[in-house]
Amino acid sequence: MSALPTKESLTVEFKRDRDLSDGDIVLAAICLANSEGGRLFIGIENNGKVSGATAARQDKDRLGAMIANRTMPPLSVRVSVHMVGADRVTEIEVPRSGQLIGTRDGQFQRRVIKADGTPECVGMQPHDLAGRLSDLGQADFTAQPVPDLTTDAFDPTERERLLRFAKANKGDQSLVSLTPAEFDAALGLTVQDGRKRIPTVAGLLLLGKPDIIASRIPTHEVAFQVLRGSNVLMNEFYRYPLGRVVEQLTDHLKAFAVEQEINIGMLRVSVPSIDRRAFREAVVNALTHRDYARLGQVYVQLSDDLLTVSSPGGFMRGVTLENILRVPPTPRNPRLADAFKRLGLSERTGRGVDIIFEGAVRYGRLAPSYRQSTADSVVLTLDVRPADLSYVEAIVREEQRLGSSLSLNALVVLAKLKAVKRATVAELTEALQLGGDADLARGAVEELVDGGLVQAHGTGKGRSYTMSGQLYRALGQVAAHVRQVGFDTEQQKQMVLNFVRQQGSIRRADVMELCALSGDQASRLLASLASDGNLSKSGERRWAVYKLPR
Repeated sequence: MSALPTKESLTVEFKRDRDLSDGDIVLAAICLANSEGGRLFIGIENNGKVSGATAARQDKDRLGAMIANRTMPPLSVRVSVHMVGADRVTEIEVPRSGQLIGTRDGQFQRRVIKADGTPECVGMQPHDLAGRLSDLGQADFTAQPVPDLTTDAFDPTERERLLRFAKANKGDQSLVSLTPAEFDAALGLTVQDGRKRIPTVAGLLLLGKPDIIASRIPTHEVAFQVLRGSNVLMNEFYRYPLGRVVEQLTDHLKAFAVEQEINIGMLRVSVPSIDRRAFREAVVNALTHRDYARLGQVYVQLSDDLLTVSSPGGFMRGVTLENILRVPPTPRNPRLADAFKRLGLSERTGRGVDIIFEGAVRYGRLAPSYRQSTADSVVLTLDVRPADLSYVEAIVREEQRLGSSLSLNALVVLAKLKAVKRATVAELTEALQLGGDADLARGAVEELVDGGLVQAHGTGKGRSYTMSGQLYRALGQVAAHVRQVGFDTEQQKQMVLNFVRQQGSIRRADVMELCALSGDQASRLLASLASDGNLSKSGERRWAVYKLPR
């Protein structure tokens, strides 16, 4: 058995057995199931001290059946008992549920992290229930009708704005010829209620008058902030219909983003400080995927180095930091997301994340990051530092040679090598989010080797990759290439022999540091020197020492 945890977390809950009721156990299991899942330990104090579980709490079959019988739908858990010194601790493994779990009398709880960093279970309010169902893909908050309103709540100028978007962005052109009532119905902005049509939440978000949006969807707010150093150049808050918000933010981008131009032969290439398509996809993703049942605002902040876009509501079920580039799109608000696609405001395939990534790595910037995201919010950060113009030129020249654009995989590989200088197949597989499929990563990088943009070093498991000398020369960084590639085998041998002459002996670790080699590469180099009679070896494995022969 692995060591028991010593403190509580989002996925670990301690319960002392003294005065513990079955109801307490059921609520604790529900709390974990409605969050990330986790482990409930009976017989451990809040401070992590083991106090032991009573005999009644060690009955594994009874505990599992009791939890299943008192939850709706029945929650299946796995129970085990551990010996800890002279005491026993009962562990209940609770899976993350694909459904909303409650008690039979209608109590729902979820697990949260408090401001002081400690976890607690809290009751779920109606908006929490709606948000959880949206997270699970079991309910679409934006598809809900607003029965006491009519289409008088809509602003006709917003419909015209959306039609302009559809025309300008090559959206669904069949929308252009529809009457207002047909347009609203086609996008799911209204639903039929007897003889009249009433707005949906998506309808209010796209066409609603601002005062009605503020009263009926008070969670909707978008903040835009621009910082230059510590100075705040802009700090605006909007509760407009979403089409107007997108238009407003796009106008702000034009005001604060700058473009450079480089000439490559007869071709003039524009290099933006912020890629417009990536910016729009980031904003649209935040607006269409946010949890409108939860208080909070979509927050867009532009600073000297970063563009940050955050939205309330964590990742949808199945989406993680490790697969966001590959996982099939799962919108929290399908009705709203579909309307944005048909209007041409977002990528029709749902792969807006690809555009966001390409809009960064194409210009030599760091890959986008979602690592500040939490269970309650998705946070995207984009590198907006000045583009590497030499890098952009090298990419464009390669695409001219190929007669086609480099794939996103190729651009991500090059961005990774540019950032970390040298990477293995395993590291590139992780960067490409290929779920451990090293063959796909190897294929992507070897194509770049064949094209002359990447250089391979070594063979087998020790094989690693750097940007090629050709690419380093294009960037004006020849010395950097030499530092990464190191020296040829004969030069490395001479470096080792000189080291031994000066220090008297050498170990494998010394060779790794001296020649910038992996452990296997250093071992092979020493073995070659010993085989040639240039060095003599004493000891084995990590205790091996190499000296000049007598």
